[in-house]
Amino acid sequence: MSAPVTSSQVSASQRPRRDRNLLLVLIALIVIAGIAGGGYGLWYILIGPSSPAAVGVPSVPTGASIAAPASLDGTWNVNTSLGTIADGTASFVGYRVQEQLVGVGGHTAVGRTTGITGSMTLTGAVIDNVLITADMTALHSDNDQRDGQLTHQAIESSSFPTAMFKTIQPINLGTLPADGTAVSVDATGALSLHGVTKTVMISLQAVRQGGIIAVSGTLPIVFSDYSIQKPNSFSIISVDDHGTMELHLLFTHA
Repeated sequence: MSAPVTSSQVSASQRPRRDRNLLLVLIALIVIAGIAGGGYGLWYILIGPSSPAAVGVPSVPTGASIAAPASLDGTWNVNTSLGTIADGTASFVGYRVQEQLVGVGGHTAVGRTTGITGSMTLTGAVIDNVLITADMTALHSDNDQRDGQLTHQAIESSSFPTAMFKTIQPINLGTLPADGTAVSVDATGALSLHGVTKTVMISLQAVRQGGIIAVSGTLPIVFSDYSIQKPNSFSIISVDDHGTMELHLLFTHA
């Protein structure tokens, strides 16, 4: 008579099968994740949103028409009612950073905020008292997940909700450009970002059309200079340790 099979022996005999089943489940999950990631990457490459074009020559929105004031001297305020963010003709400040995404590869992350206030004074051909404040909590990109992460990572907008630039010396244009003529200048000032303030020089271009002055510019930003840690996420492989601050501002006479 054969000896009875004990429960421990049955459990031992079933263990290899359970281990194989667990291994198969893990392999299936990996394959599904790979397909999902690849599918997302393919979707992103074929029909996903493309990054907005880099800021270039400032542009006055098509159809925007404001008569020039009797005198150009005086205070000019940032106008947020003109243009649209979609075509890059609105007033905005933003970032441009290169990243590597899972299933996608290289991608340029671009986020912009239209929550801008600011002003400058013009006396003859001299610009002074430039003060621009940006609402960092209103930054939007092509990815809601990225926007949410930036509230507590990288720029940490929940802790540092504003960024500010203020000139520390006048900008002398030499001669006041004619209507429609673009001019390139450098603006030296104090940039406050992520709780750190540094003296910077921003390369700007400006053009006036009637009663609208459009200004655009870029500034390289090294994250460590402003105590910014690179963001991390399961969907991000890597992020550059530097980026570009972009701005496009429309001013109208006060």
